[in-house]
Amino acid sequence: MESDGEKKKGIQSSSFRLRSPSLNALRLQRIFDLFDKNGDGFITVEELSQALTRLGLNADLTDLKTTVESYIQPGNTGLNFDDFSSLHKTLDDSFFGGACDDSSPESAAEDESDLAEAFKVFDENGDGFISARELQAVLKKLGLPEGGEMERVEKMIVSVDRNQDGRVDFFEFKNMMRTVSIPTS
Repeated sequence: MESDGEKKKGIQSSSFRLRSPSLNALRLQRIFDLFDKNGDGFITVEELSQALTRLGLNADLTDLKTTVESYIQPGNTGLNFDDFSSLHKTLDDSFFGGACDDSSPESAAEDESDLAEAFKVFDENGDGFISARELQAVLKKLGLPEGGEMERVEKMIVSVDRNQDGRVDFFEFKNMMRTVSIPTS
């Protein structure tokens, strides 16, 4: 039987650690954009707290504020992307001893495991597919406007649904995660 400490460690390592450098930057930027609710290029302590709460990760606001404010550059209203990346790196170093060798077969397997964990977040009923309803539910939990319009959600599904069965399987999801790029300004 696992202890609470072992359960927590397993949860943290499978969901927090981002192992692939190419996916790491993409994922961090996507997370940053999701947390930056007003799109001003900064994540305030309040925005971070709200995002963590929506994800079911209730953090003490005082502790969060103390930690986050040490990363906010003087004159800024919140974390910019570089500050957010620095915070992530520090947490990674503290919890996991820093970056691992990303060229090893183990890191490829771990990256696959990370993608599988992310897929499970969307696949609420565990049937091996992400339906438009499931995607909409997750988007709503994250407070994204796309979650309010089923037509937009269905278009998102169609854009990655290679076999045109109206839902996204793990291979389609994996392909989407590896090919999505963030437009530069």
